[in-house]
Amino acid sequence: MTISELAGKRAPRSLLTNIPRLVAHYYETRPLPSDPLQRVAFGTSGHRGNSLAGTFNETHILAISQAVAEYRAQAGITGPLYMGLDTHALSEPAWMTALEVLIANGVRVRVQPGLFTPTPLVSYAILEHNRTGTDGVADGIVITPSHNPPQDGGFKYNPPSGGPADTDVTKVVQARANQIMEDELRDVQRVSLEDAMAALEEFDFITPYVTQLPDVIDLDAIRASGVRIGVDPLGGSSLPVWQAIGAAHDLNLTIVNDVIDPSFAFMSVDRDGKIRMDCSSPHAMAGLLALKGDFDVAIGNDPDADRHGIVTTDGLMNPNHYLAVMIEYLFQHRPGWRADAAIGKTLVSSALIDRVGASIGRRVVEVPVGFKYFVAGLQDGSFGFGGEESAGASFLRRDGRAWSTDKDGLIPGLLAAEITARTGQTPSARFADLSARLGATAYDRQDAPATPDQKRILGSLSPEQVTATTLGGDPITAKLTRAPGNDEAIGGLKVTTDEAWFAARPSGTEDVYKIYAESFRGQEHLQQVMNEARDVVAAALGGQ
Repeated sequence: MTISELAGKRAPRSLLTNIPRLVAHYYETRPLPSDPLQRVAFGTSGHRGNSLAGTFNETHILAISQAVAEYRAQAGITGPLYMGLDTHALSEPAWMTALEVLIANGVRVRVQPGLFTPTPLVSYAILEHNRTGTDGVADGIVITPSHNPPQDGGFKYNPPSGGPADTDVTKVVQARANQIMEDELRDVQRVSLEDAMAALEEFDFITPYVTQLPDVIDLDAIRASGVRIGVDPLGGSSLPVWQAIGAAHDLNLTIVNDVIDPSFAFMSVDRDGKIRMDCSSPHAMAGLLALKGDFDVAIGNDPDADRHGIVTTDGLMNPNHYLAVMIEYLFQHRPGWRADAAIGKTLVSSALIDRVGASIGRRVVEVPVGFKYFVAGLQDGSFGFGGEESAGASFLRRDGRAWSTDKDGLIPGLLAAEITARTGQTPSARFADLSARLGATAYDRQDAPATPDQKRILGSLSPEQVTATTLGGDPITAKLTRAPGNDEAIGGLKVTTDEAWFAARPSGTEDVYKIYAESFRGQEHLQQVMNEARDVVAAALGGQ
């Protein structure tokens, strides 16, 4: 992909979203249920879209909220629903719409005074409530499109497990929501915003989460060491949480950016010329990178704080590199975890994780893309850690109990400070040692054009359709269309050798497929693997 000339520079005014126009379209644009692009569609992180395109409008939220209310009634979920939202411009209008519908359906909704509440705090609250076994079973909603551009909106449902809903839930909600839209919202129950606000239950998400942080992170070691911590919430909902963490635990923590602005005008432009709050991108994180010499460890989060970005004096760490560092450290410094607790990784995460697992004697469970595949394991303690290559992770408390079953971008940041405090090495220094022992990797992700028919074929390939026998000069050891960890369909293809691998998956939103590749033989070999990957996919598609 060509890097924009704006990449890493402060966003010019011409890139800023017209917020009043965006919000007006949320209320006024009527999506067409007959248009596949304007229907409700739950991906790995819920329904996403933007109001200008007719893909995230009040109609969608009315229908989805009614569908969720009906689902939880059918499932016997009678406890409170914990609702969070991030700082995107469409999040608050959608939050108000959802609240009106949920209250009308008799749902008890708990929200944070002051509104903004990150994803991990919602997951934590659900688990804590359900741990007590009283007052009914709870679930949650987070209104967020995660790191997406300012004009986007998102809605995700977390069932009583606390993590992202699996397809057995999202298919039901999606189908019912689209039916409601087709019936012109006749089945939607709704009260006024005034009545909804009067009926909601105020709930403090922040204090319990912050108070219990010593259960999951060695804050005593961080405090005693005086590790200098910098934090950039990137204009997101984690700001008040970080403020509370620094104050409650007396850490040497500095928030370098406390601006909340739905246009995200303070952001540096991402590599493709768009404003995107991606804390794993060096272009989007240019502001924090400019301060790297001021801190031992610096942390960035996306707007709903389910992703982390780790900066040391060496720069921004590649998410795969930090996943490997976290895993090796945690499984050697958490004696309270089960002896058989496994490492969860997605199939496009680094193979270095497999080598780390082998070196420390822990089983690695490889699953398709989607954090939902880690939920059950984190909930019962059979997974000590679950992580995705896109900088999303969570892990257990120090005693082996569940902390969050959704991605938590806060605790990986604090863990970077713990690692520095307890080992005297920054995470990037530990990664250098890890690479010297287990092998240095080169990793990349690229997009390639694909027609809708080609995407459909790629999403349903069988291993037998791959005729290649070598990749990058080495014998192919596996051709996978199902994840080895749980035998779930990966919605694409993965081909491996002892020294490299690639995976190809169709995009859910664009006419492209994504190619992920990694090599333990350097950048030149990685490029060879990437080139051959395109040929392998083209041959498997049969010239379609």
